Amino acid sequence: MPFTFHSHSGQFCRHAKGSLEAVVTGAIARKMLVLGLSEHVPRSRAQDLYPEESDMAADDLHAAFDAYVAEAQRLRAKYGQQIEILIGAETEYITPESLAEAKQLRAKHGLDYLVGSLHHVDEIPMDFSTELYEQIVQRCGGDRREAYRRYFESQLAMLRELQPEVVGHFDLIRIFHPTAAGTEDPLQAAEIRELALRNIEYAISYGAIFEINSRAWKKGLPDAYPQRDLLAEILGRGGRVTVSDDSHGAQDLCMHYDRLHAYLRDMGIADLYYLRRVRGGGVEACVLENAVEHEFWTANGFAR
Repeated sequence: MPFTFHSHSGQFCRHAKGSLEAVVTGAIARKMLVLGLSEHVPRSRAQDLYPEESDMAADDLHAAFDAYVAEAQRLRAKYGQQIEILIGAETEYITPESLAEAKQLRAKHGLDYLVGSLHHVDEIPMDFSTELYEQIVQRCGGDRREAYRRYFESQLAMLRELQPEVVGHFDLIRIFHPTAAGTEDPLQAAEIRELALRNIEYAISYGAIFEINSRAWKKGLPDAYPQRDLLAEILGRGGRVTVSDDSHGAQDLCMHYDRLHAYLRDMGIADLYYLRRVRGGGVEACVLENAVEHEFWTANGFAR
């Protein structure tokens, strides 16, 4: 689509590639209308650093985020006539303090928006490796339903505290869930599904936009995040949706947007929402009607 609100660069994220400027110029080359920059909020504890950050301290992450905002502002001044650039951040919720830190960071930098995401359950990363994912399950006594319950309870706490404009990869907890025949899908259990639906309804109540995140296909899932069962629930309740590639460098821009275009059609989605800056500060949600027919898809070879 002619926008994405979830992006990273190797300049400020060790598991991404390339410069932030390459992401911006790549989006311009794709003829995007709006690009949301959303580097991760910094983590504040040494134990939360990833292996690729072994040479860093938590203070280095905070310094890198400050540098990211400064670079994003420079790029907006340089390329603002060619593409609208929003400067935001993707959240973390590792401990309750993470939420307070995200609010402080937003106020400090005057960020345009937040992508509200969870990457941890019980302080363990869920999307880094299958081994760490299984550690979460073991922490829950081997009960996968309990792991999902804790995920959705934490997600609600994040939504309530931060009210992010964009809800990121809503069902990321599914990323490494076993898919072998006979394996239970915890979201088919009534008590877990009700938690997910409760979160959907809360996000809709304050006006959030749910991203349809194409990176799920890179991870081997059958659909984009959210998977179609939950996406149908969002749509059925009048929820607003947008599209994001969750790119980790310019090489990932519009990754799997051909499959995304087909997914939108399969789910009967015509209109998509996007954010834009408004005079005086802040952002507003706008609708691109009949977005699935926009020339962007054919110009980039994504329409099948």
